[in-house]
Amino acid sequence: MAQCLRQRVGLLRILSGQSCSSPSTIIFPLQQYNSSSLPSKTLFSPGRSESTVASNQLDSLSSSDSDDDHHQVLDFPGGKVGYTSEMRFIPESSEKRVPCFRVLDDNGELIKGSDFQQVSKEVAVKMYSHMVTLQVMDSVLYEAQRQGRFSFYLTTIGEEAINIGSAAALSADDFILPQYREPGVLLWRGYTLQQFANQVFANKADDGKGRQMPIHYGSKKLNYITISSPIATQLPQAVGVAYSLKMEKKDACAVAYTGDGGTSEGDFHAALNFAAVMEAPVVFICRNNGWAISDGIVVKGRAYGIRSIRVDGNDALAVYTAVQAAREMAISEKRPVLVEALTYRVGHHSTSDDSTKYRTLDEIEYWKTERSPINRFRNWVERQGWWSEQEETELRSSIKKQLLQAIQVAEKTEKPAITELFSDVYDVPPSNLAEQEKQLKEIIQTYPQDYPTDVPV
Repeated sequence: MAQCLRQRVGLLRILSGQSCSSPSTIIFPLQQYNSSSLPSKTLFSPGRSESTVASNQLDSLSSSDSDDDHHQVLDFPGGKVGYTSEMRFIPESSEKRVPCFRVLDDNGELIKGSDFQQVSKEVAVKMYSHMVTLQVMDSVLYEAQRQGRFSFYLTTIGEEAINIGSAAALSADDFILPQYREPGVLLWRGYTLQQFANQVFANKADDGKGRQMPIHYGSKKLNYITISSPIATQLPQAVGVAYSLKMEKKDACAVAYTGDGGTSEGDFHAALNFAAVMEAPVVFICRNNGWAISDGIVVKGRAYGIRSIRVDGNDALAVYTAVQAAREMAISEKRPVLVEALTYRVGHHSTSDDSTKYRTLDEIEYWKTERSPINRFRNWVERQGWWSEQEETELRSSIKKQLLQAIQVAEKTEKPAITELFSDVYDVPPSNLAEQEKQLKEIIQTYPQDYPTDVPV
Protein backbone atom coordinates (compact mmCIF):
# COMPACT_ATOMS: atom_id res chain seq x y z
CA MET A 1 0.00 0.00 0.00
CA ALA A 2 2.91 2.36 0.77
CA GLN A 3 4.20 1.87 -2.74
CA CYS A 4 0.73 2.65 -4.14
CA LEU A 5 0.62 5.85 -2.12
CA ARG A 6 4.02 6.91 -3.37
CA GLN A 7 2.79 6.34 -6.90
CA ARG A 8 -0.03 8.75 -6.19
CA VAL A 9 2.40 11.57 -5.40
CA GLY A 10 0.62 13.52 -8.12
CA LEU A 11 -2.11 14.24 -5.60
CA LEU A 12 0.34 16.43 -3.71
CA ARG A 13 0.88 18.44 -6.86
CA ILE A 14 -2.83 18.95 -7.30
CA LEU A 15 -3.35 20.05 -3.73
CA SER A 16 -0.37 22.40 -3.92
CA GLY A 17 -2.04 24.32 -6.75
CA GLN A 18 0.33 23.51 -9.59
CA SER A 19 -0.63 23.88 -13.22
CA CYS A 20 -3.44 21.77 -14.66
CA SER A 21 -0.98 20.52 -17.26
CA SER A 22 0.21 18.01 -14.72
CA PRO A 23 -0.59 14.46 -15.93
CA SER A 24 -2.65 13.71 -12.81
CA THR A 25 -4.54 17.00 -12.89
CA ILE A 26 -6.69 16.56 -15.95
CA ILE A 27 -9.72 18.80 -16.31
CA PHE A 28 -11.51 19.03 -19.61
CA PRO A 29 -11.61 22.43 -21.37
CA LEU A 30 -15.39 22.69 -21.34
CA GLN A 31 -17.93 24.95 -22.97
CA GLN A 32 -19.36 27.86 -21.01
CA TYR A 33 -22.88 27.25 -19.72
CA ASN A 34 -25.48 29.30 -21.63
CA SER A 35 -22.80 30.84 -23.80
CA SER A 36 -23.16 31.46 -27.51
CA SER A 37 -19.44 31.90 -28.14
CA LEU A 38 -18.13 28.39 -27.62
CA PRO A 39 -14.93 26.57 -28.50
CA SER A 40 -15.25 24.26 -31.46
CA LYS A 41 -13.67 21.27 -29.78
CA THR A 42 -13.98 19.40 -26.51
CA LEU A 43 -10.37 18.52 -25.89
CA PHE A 44 -8.94 15.98 -23.51
CA SER A 45 -5.46 16.07 -22.07
CA PRO A 46 -3.26 13.09 -22.97
CA GLY A 47 -3.88 10.07 -20.79
CA ARG A 48 -1.26 8.99 -18.34
CA SER A 49 0.50 5.68 -18.64
CA GLU A 50 1.08 3.39 -15.72
CA SER A 51 1.12 5.10 -12.37
CA THR A 52 4.88 4.62 -11.91
CA VAL A 53 5.55 6.50 -15.14
CA ALA A 54 3.23 9.30 -14.12
CA SER A 55 4.92 9.43 -10.74
CA ASN A 56 8.37 9.73 -12.30
CA GLN A 57 7.16 12.50 -14.58
CA LEU A 58 5.78 14.41 -11.63
CA ASP A 59 8.89 13.85 -9.55
CA SER A 60 10.95 15.50 -12.27
CA LEU A 61 8.86 18.64 -12.12
CA SER A 62 9.82 21.56 -9.92
CA SER A 63 7.70 24.40 -8.69
CA SER A 64 7.13 26.65 -11.69
CA ASP A 65 5.95 29.47 -9.45
CA SER A 66 9.12 29.77 -7.40
CA ASP A 67 11.17 32.92 -8.05
CA ASP A 68 14.40 31.55 -6.61
CA ASP A 69 15.98 28.14 -6.62
CA HIS A 70 13.02 26.93 -8.69
CA HIS A 71 15.07 24.09 -10.11
CA GLN A 72 15.73 22.70 -6.63
CA VAL A 73 13.61 19.92 -5.17
CA LEU A 74 13.10 18.47 -1.74
CA ASP A 75 13.06 14.70 -1.51
CA PHE A 76 10.50 13.38 0.97
CA PRO A 77 9.13 9.84 1.44
CA GLY A 78 5.90 11.19 -0.03
CA GLY A 79 7.65 12.38 -3.17
CA LYS A 80 9.90 15.05 -4.60
CA VAL A 81 8.53 18.58 -4.54
CA GLY A 82 9.81 21.96 -5.55
CA TYR A 83 10.06 24.67 -2.92
CA THR A 84 9.59 28.41 -2.66
CA SER A 85 10.66 31.04 -0.17
CA GLU A 86 7.28 32.72 -0.49
CA MET A 87 4.67 31.72 2.10
CA ARG A 88 1.47 31.11 0.18
CA PHE A 89 -1.71 29.30 1.14
CA ILE A 90 -3.72 27.35 -1.40
CA PRO A 91 -6.97 29.24 -2.12
CA GLU A 92 -10.13 27.50 -0.98
CA SER A 93 -11.65 27.77 -4.46
CA SER A 94 -10.84 28.91 -7.96
CA GLU A 95 -11.75 32.42 -9.03
CA LYS A 96 -13.89 31.04 -11.85
CA ARG A 97 -16.33 28.16 -11.74
CA VAL A 98 -15.70 25.18 -14.01
CA PRO A 99 -17.83 25.74 -17.12
CA CYS A 100 -20.50 23.33 -18.26
CA PHE A 101 -20.23 21.31 -21.47
CA ARG A 102 -23.33 21.43 -23.65
CA VAL A 103 -24.23 20.66 -27.25
CA LEU A 104 -27.82 21.87 -27.60
CA ASP A 105 -29.16 25.22 -26.44
CA ASP A 106 -32.42 25.46 -24.52
CA ASN A 107 -34.40 25.41 -27.77
CA GLY A 108 -32.75 22.27 -29.05
CA GLU A 109 -30.58 24.11 -31.57
CA LEU A 110 -27.14 22.69 -32.16
CA ILE A 111 -24.61 25.15 -30.74
CA LYS A 112 -22.28 26.33 -33.48
CA GLY A 113 -18.94 24.56 -33.40
CA SER A 114 -20.08 21.84 -31.01
CA ASP A 115 -17.94 18.75 -31.17
CA PHE A 116 -20.15 15.89 -30.08
CA GLN A 117 -20.59 12.19 -30.66
CA GLN A 118 -22.83 11.74 -33.68
CA VAL A 119 -25.87 9.52 -33.22
CA SER A 120 -27.82 7.69 -35.88
CA LYS A 121 -31.53 8.12 -36.48
CA GLU A 122 -32.17 4.75 -34.85
CA VAL A 123 -30.29 5.65 -31.67
CA ALA A 124 -31.71 9.18 -31.48
CA VAL A 125 -35.31 8.01 -31.86
CA LYS A 126 -34.76 5.24 -29.33
CA MET A 127 -33.29 7.75 -26.86
CA TYR A 128 -36.21 10.11 -27.29
CA SER A 129 -38.80 7.32 -27.08
CA HIS A 130 -37.27 6.06 -23.84
CA MET A 131 -37.19 9.55 -22.36
CA VAL A 132 -40.91 9.88 -23.08
CA THR A 133 -41.59 6.38 -21.74
CA LEU A 134 -39.77 7.23 -18.52
CA GLN A 135 -41.77 10.44 -18.14
CA VAL A 136 -45.13 8.72 -18.75
CA MET A 137 -44.22 5.83 -16.43
CA ASP A 138 -43.35 8.27 -13.66
CA SER A 139 -46.60 10.17 -14.08
CA VAL A 140 -48.81 7.07 -14.08
CA LEU A 141 -47.07 5.24 -11.23
CA TYR A 142 -46.89 8.41 -9.14
CA GLU A 143 -50.65 8.84 -9.44
CA ALA A 144 -51.19 5.17 -8.62
CA GLN A 145 -49.21 5.62 -5.41
CA ARG A 146 -51.21 8.72 -4.47
CA GLN A 147 -54.34 6.57 -4.84
CA GLY A 148 -52.95 4.30 -2.13
CA ARG A 149 -52.31 1.34 -4.40
CA PHE A 150 -48.73 0.91 -3.16
CA SER A 151 -46.61 2.54 -0.50
CA PHE A 152 -43.88 4.72 -2.00
CA TYR A 153 -42.60 6.24 -5.22
CA LEU A 154 -40.24 8.87 -6.55
CA THR A 155 -39.88 10.27 -10.04
CA THR A 156 -37.09 11.23 -12.42
CA ILE A 157 -39.09 14.05 -14.03
CA GLY A 158 -36.63 16.69 -15.22
CA GLU A 159 -33.70 14.27 -15.14
CA GLU A 160 -34.60 12.05 -18.09
CA ALA A 161 -31.62 13.17 -20.20
CA ILE A 162 -29.15 11.98 -17.56
CA ASN A 163 -30.86 8.59 -17.34
CA ILE A 164 -31.20 7.88 -21.04
CA GLY A 165 -28.21 9.84 -22.34
CA SER A 166 -25.82 7.97 -20.06
CA ALA A 167 -27.50 4.59 -20.57
CA ALA A 168 -27.18 4.89 -24.35
CA ALA A 169 -23.46 5.61 -24.02
CA LEU A 170 -22.71 2.47 -22.03
CA SER A 171 -22.26 -1.18 -22.91
CA ALA A 172 -24.55 -3.94 -21.67
CA ASP A 173 -21.42 -5.47 -20.09
CA ASP A 174 -20.91 -2.45 -17.84
CA PHE A 175 -22.13 -2.86 -14.28
CA ILE A 176 -24.57 -0.25 -13.01
CA LEU A 177 -24.67 0.70 -9.33
CA PRO A 178 -27.55 3.18 -9.10
CA GLN A 179 -28.80 5.41 -6.35
CA TYR A 180 -32.59 5.49 -6.73
CA ARG A 181 -33.35 7.98 -9.51
CA GLU A 182 -31.97 5.98 -12.45
CA PRO A 183 -34.78 3.64 -13.61
CA GLY A 184 -34.20 4.94 -17.15
CA VAL A 185 -30.90 3.06 -17.29
CA LEU A 186 -32.74 -0.16 -16.48
CA LEU A 187 -35.46 0.71 -18.98
CA TRP A 188 -32.85 1.22 -21.70
CA ARG A 189 -31.35 -2.20 -20.96
CA GLY A 190 -34.64 -3.99 -21.54
CA TYR A 191 -36.51 -4.00 -18.22
CA THR A 192 -40.17 -4.10 -19.17
CA LEU A 193 -43.01 -1.92 -17.93
CA GLN A 194 -44.56 -5.05 -16.44
CA GLN A 195 -41.38 -5.72 -14.46
CA PHE A 196 -41.42 -2.17 -13.11
CA ALA A 197 -45.06 -2.60 -12.07
CA ASN A 198 -44.36 -5.97 -10.46
CA GLN A 199 -41.61 -4.42 -8.36
CA VAL A 200 -43.56 -1.48 -6.99
CA PHE A 201 -46.53 -3.75 -6.20
CA ALA A 202 -44.18 -6.30 -4.59
CA ASN A 203 -45.91 -9.32 -6.08
CA LYS A 204 -44.82 -12.89 -6.71
CA ALA A 205 -43.42 -11.99 -10.13
CA ASP A 206 -41.10 -9.33 -8.70
CA ASP A 207 -37.42 -10.21 -9.22
CA GLY A 208 -36.76 -9.19 -5.62
CA LYS A 209 -39.59 -11.38 -4.27
CA GLY A 210 -41.31 -8.37 -2.75
CA ARG A 211 -38.59 -7.75 -0.18
CA GLN A 212 -37.49 -4.32 -1.32
CA MET A 213 -39.21 -0.96 -1.03
CA PRO A 214 -40.94 0.22 -4.20
CA ILE A 215 -38.53 1.67 -6.84
CA HIS A 216 -35.60 -0.29 -5.39
CA TYR A 217 -35.09 -2.15 -8.65
CA GLY A 218 -32.41 -4.69 -9.48
CA SER A 219 -31.59 -7.12 -12.26
CA LYS A 220 -28.74 -9.62 -12.28
CA LYS A 221 -29.46 -10.37 -15.93
CA LEU A 222 -29.04 -6.72 -16.91
CA ASN A 223 -25.99 -6.02 -14.68
CA TYR A 224 -28.02 -3.55 -12.62
CA ILE A 225 -27.11 -3.94 -8.95
CA THR A 226 -30.15 -3.73 -6.66
CA ILE A 227 -30.75 -0.30 -5.16
CA SER A 228 -30.27 0.17 -1.43
CA SER A 229 -31.77 3.07 0.51
CA PRO A 230 -28.71 4.34 2.43
CA ILE A 231 -27.11 7.21 0.54
CA ALA A 232 -23.79 6.63 -1.27
CA THR A 233 -23.13 3.08 -0.06
CA GLN A 234 -22.99 1.97 -3.71
CA LEU A 235 -19.97 4.16 -4.48
CA PRO A 236 -17.16 2.21 -2.77
CA GLN A 237 -18.88 -0.99 -3.88
CA ALA A 238 -18.63 0.23 -7.47
CA VAL A 239 -14.88 0.63 -7.09
CA GLY A 240 -14.62 -2.98 -5.95
CA VAL A 241 -16.64 -4.11 -8.96
CA ALA A 242 -14.46 -2.02 -11.27
CA TYR A 243 -11.25 -3.38 -9.80
CA SER A 244 -12.47 -6.95 -10.33
CA LEU A 245 -13.25 -6.12 -13.97
CA LYS A 246 -9.74 -4.73 -14.30
CA MET A 247 -8.15 -7.83 -12.77
CA GLU A 248 -10.15 -10.05 -15.10
CA LYS A 249 -9.15 -7.84 -18.07
CA LYS A 250 -12.76 -7.27 -19.05
CA ASP A 251 -13.65 -4.71 -21.70
CA ALA A 252 -16.12 -3.10 -19.30
CA CYS A 253 -16.36 -0.67 -16.42
CA ALA A 254 -18.51 0.01 -13.37
CA VAL A 255 -20.80 3.03 -13.40
CA ALA A 256 -22.01 4.47 -10.12
CA TYR A 257 -24.73 7.10 -9.86
CA THR A 258 -25.34 9.44 -6.97
CA GLY A 259 -27.10 12.68 -6.21
CA ASP A 260 -25.34 15.83 -5.07
CA GLY A 261 -26.22 15.02 -1.47
CA GLY A 262 -24.32 11.76 -1.76
CA THR A 263 -21.07 13.64 -2.31
CA SER A 264 -21.27 14.90 1.29
CA GLU A 265 -21.19 11.34 2.59
CA GLY A 266 -17.97 9.73 3.72
CA ASP A 267 -18.56 6.89 1.28
CA PHE A 268 -18.15 9.30 -1.63
CA HIS A 269 -14.69 10.37 -0.52
CA ALA A 270 -13.64 6.84 0.38
CA ALA A 271 -14.76 5.69 -3.06
CA LEU A 272 -12.85 8.38 -4.96
CA ASN A 273 -9.72 7.78 -2.92
CA PHE A 274 -10.02 4.00 -3.35
CA ALA A 275 -10.59 4.36 -7.10
CA ALA A 276 -7.67 6.73 -7.59
CA VAL A 277 -5.20 4.58 -5.65
CA MET A 278 -6.29 1.33 -7.31
CA GLU A 279 -6.72 2.96 -10.74
CA ALA A 280 -10.10 1.30 -11.12
CA PRO A 281 -12.14 1.66 -14.34
CA VAL A 282 -15.18 3.29 -12.77
CA VAL A 283 -17.30 6.22 -13.92
CA PHE A 284 -18.96 8.22 -11.16
CA ILE A 285 -22.01 10.13 -12.40
CA CYS A 286 -23.40 12.76 -10.07
CA ARG A 287 -26.85 14.19 -10.72
CA ASN A 288 -26.50 17.66 -9.25
CA ASN A 289 -30.02 19.06 -9.00
CA GLY A 290 -28.94 21.50 -6.33
CA TRP A 291 -31.34 20.55 -3.57
CA ALA A 292 -28.69 19.08 -1.28
CA ILE A 293 -26.74 22.36 -1.46
CA SER A 294 -23.58 20.48 -2.43
CA ASP A 295 -22.10 23.09 -4.75
CA GLY A 296 -19.17 22.30 -7.00
CA ILE A 297 -19.04 18.52 -7.36
CA VAL A 298 -16.65 18.50 -10.32
CA VAL A 299 -13.79 20.03 -8.33
CA LYS A 300 -13.96 17.25 -5.77
CA GLY A 301 -12.60 14.85 -8.37
CA ARG A 302 -9.51 16.98 -8.85
CA ALA A 303 -8.61 16.66 -5.18
CA TYR A 304 -8.22 12.92 -5.67
CA GLY A 305 -6.41 13.12 -9.00
CA ILE A 306 -9.51 12.02 -10.92
CA ARG A 307 -10.29 13.34 -14.39
CA SER A 308 -13.59 15.21 -14.22
CA ILE A 309 -16.13 17.04 -16.37
CA ARG A 310 -19.20 19.17 -15.74
CA VAL A 311 -22.00 18.64 -18.25
CA ASP A 312 -25.45 20.10 -18.87
CA GLY A 313 -27.61 17.28 -17.52
CA ASN A 314 -30.65 18.55 -19.42
CA ASP A 315 -28.86 18.11 -22.74
CA ALA A 316 -29.16 14.47 -23.85
CA LEU A 317 -26.50 14.81 -26.55
CA ALA A 318 -24.00 16.38 -24.16
CA VAL A 319 -24.58 13.66 -21.56
CA TYR A 320 -24.26 10.96 -24.21
CA THR A 321 -21.03 12.44 -25.55
CA ALA A 322 -19.41 12.98 -22.16
CA VAL A 323 -20.33 9.60 -20.70
CA GLN A 324 -19.19 7.75 -23.82
CA ALA A 325 -15.82 9.51 -23.61
CA ALA A 326 -15.60 8.87 -19.86
CA ARG A 327 -16.29 5.17 -20.36
CA GLU A 328 -13.60 4.88 -23.04
CA MET A 329 -11.05 6.60 -20.78
CA ALA A 330 -11.96 4.46 -17.78
CA ILE A 331 -11.45 1.21 -19.68
CA SER A 332 -8.55 2.05 -22.00
CA GLU A 333 -6.54 4.06 -19.47
CA LYS A 334 -7.52 2.10 -16.35
CA ARG A 335 -8.67 5.18 -14.47
CA PRO A 336 -11.70 6.54 -12.63
CA VAL A 337 -13.64 9.45 -14.13
CA LEU A 338 -16.14 11.80 -12.48
CA VAL A 339 -19.06 13.30 -14.42
CA GLU A 340 -21.12 16.04 -12.78
CA ALA A 341 -24.44 16.58 -14.55
CA LEU A 342 -26.23 19.81 -13.67
CA THR A 343 -29.99 19.41 -13.77
CA TYR A 344 -33.25 20.21 -11.99
CA ARG A 345 -35.59 17.89 -10.12
CA VAL A 346 -39.07 18.87 -11.30
CA GLY A 347 -40.91 16.29 -9.21
CA HIS A 348 -41.10 16.15 -5.44
CA HIS A 349 -38.18 14.42 -3.76
CA SER A 350 -40.53 11.48 -3.24
CA THR A 351 -44.14 10.81 -2.32
CA SER A 352 -43.11 11.63 1.26
CA ASP A 353 -42.26 15.20 0.23
CA ASP A 354 -44.24 18.32 -0.67
CA SER A 355 -41.72 20.47 -2.52
CA THR A 356 -44.14 23.42 -2.77
CA LYS A 357 -43.18 24.14 0.83
CA TYR A 358 -39.74 25.28 -0.30
CA ARG A 359 -40.20 26.37 -3.94
CA THR A 360 -42.86 28.15 -5.95
CA LEU A 361 -45.20 26.62 -8.49
CA ASP A 362 -43.92 29.13 -11.06
CA GLU A 363 -40.39 27.82 -10.61
CA ILE A 364 -41.51 24.23 -11.09
CA GLU A 365 -43.52 25.11 -14.18
CA TYR A 366 -40.60 27.02 -15.69
CA TRP A 367 -38.27 24.05 -15.46
CA LYS A 368 -41.00 21.64 -16.51
CA THR A 369 -41.67 23.52 -19.75
CA GLU A 370 -38.99 26.05 -20.67
CA ARG A 371 -36.01 23.95 -19.56
CA SER A 372 -37.41 20.46 -20.16
CA PRO A 373 -34.74 18.01 -21.38
CA ILE A 374 -37.41 16.09 -23.28
CA ASN A 375 -38.67 19.17 -25.13
CA ARG A 376 -35.12 20.19 -25.97
CA PHE A 377 -34.16 16.82 -27.39
CA ARG A 378 -37.46 16.49 -29.25
CA ASN A 379 -36.81 19.81 -30.99
CA TRP A 380 -33.45 18.56 -32.19
CA VAL A 381 -34.81 15.18 -33.35
CA GLU A 382 -37.64 16.90 -35.22
CA ARG A 383 -35.19 19.21 -36.97
CA GLN A 384 -33.44 16.14 -38.30
CA GLY A 385 -36.73 15.01 -39.81
CA TRP A 386 -36.83 11.94 -37.56
CA TRP A 387 -39.98 12.63 -35.54
CA SER A 388 -43.49 13.97 -36.04
CA GLU A 389 -46.50 15.11 -34.01
CA GLN A 390 -48.40 12.00 -35.04
CA GLU A 391 -45.62 9.73 -33.78
CA GLU A 392 -45.60 11.71 -30.53
CA THR A 393 -49.31 11.20 -29.96
CA GLU A 394 -49.18 7.52 -30.82
CA LEU A 395 -46.18 6.87 -28.55
CA ARG A 396 -47.65 8.56 -25.48
CA SER A 397 -51.00 6.86 -25.96
CA SER A 398 -49.38 3.45 -26.39
CA ILE A 399 -47.11 3.78 -23.35
CA LYS A 400 -49.98 4.91 -21.10
CA LYS A 401 -52.14 1.99 -22.27
CA GLN A 402 -49.31 -0.50 -21.63
CA LEU A 403 -48.74 0.91 -18.15
CA LEU A 404 -52.39 0.74 -17.14
CA GLN A 405 -52.50 -2.87 -18.29
CA ALA A 406 -49.27 -3.64 -16.41
CA ILE A 407 -50.71 -2.15 -13.21
CA GLN A 408 -53.85 -4.24 -13.50
CA VAL A 409 -51.81 -7.42 -13.95
CA ALA A 410 -49.44 -6.51 -11.11
CA GLU A 411 -52.29 -5.82 -8.69
CA LYS A 412 -53.95 -9.15 -9.44
CA THR A 413 -50.77 -11.19 -9.18
CA GLU A 414 -50.40 -13.09 -5.91
CA LYS A 415 -48.01 -11.80 -3.26
CA PRO A 416 -44.89 -13.80 -2.34
CA ALA A 417 -45.38 -16.36 0.44
CA ILE A 418 -44.41 -15.32 3.95
CA THR A 419 -41.67 -17.96 3.84
CA GLU A 420 -39.78 -15.81 1.32
CA LEU A 421 -38.84 -13.53 4.22
CA PHE A 422 -36.56 -16.27 5.48
CA SER A 423 -35.11 -17.72 2.27
CA ASP A 424 -32.06 -16.93 0.13
CA VAL A 425 -29.74 -16.03 3.00
CA TYR A 426 -28.57 -19.35 4.41
CA ASP A 427 -28.13 -22.65 2.61
CA VAL A 428 -29.42 -24.34 5.76
CA PRO A 429 -31.42 -21.90 7.95
CA PRO A 430 -30.11 -21.75 11.53
CA SER A 431 -32.37 -22.80 14.38
CA ASN A 432 -33.07 -19.24 15.57
CA LEU A 433 -34.29 -18.20 12.12
CA ALA A 434 -36.50 -21.28 11.87
CA GLU A 435 -37.93 -20.42 15.27
CA GLN A 436 -38.71 -16.86 14.13
CA GLU A 437 -40.53 -18.17 11.07
CA LYS A 438 -42.59 -20.52 13.24
CA GLN A 439 -43.49 -17.74 15.68
CA LEU A 440 -44.51 -15.37 12.87
CA LYS A 441 -46.88 -17.94 11.39
CA GLU A 442 -48.42 -18.57 14.80
CA ILE A 443 -48.98 -14.85 15.38
CA ILE A 444 -50.62 -14.42 11.96
CA GLN A 445 -52.94 -17.35 12.67
CA THR A 446 -53.83 -15.90 16.08
CA TYR A 447 -54.44 -12.35 14.81
CA PRO A 448 -55.42 -12.73 11.16
CA GLN A 449 -57.30 -9.40 11.14
CA ASP A 450 -54.02 -7.52 11.62
CA TYR A 451 -52.28 -8.98 8.57
CA PRO A 452 -52.88 -8.74 4.81
CA THR A 453 -55.15 -11.45 3.53
CA ASP A 454 -53.41 -11.65 0.14
CA VAL A 455 -50.07 -12.89 1.52
CA PRO A 456 -49.84 -16.69 1.59
CA VAL A 457 -48.75 -18.02 4.98
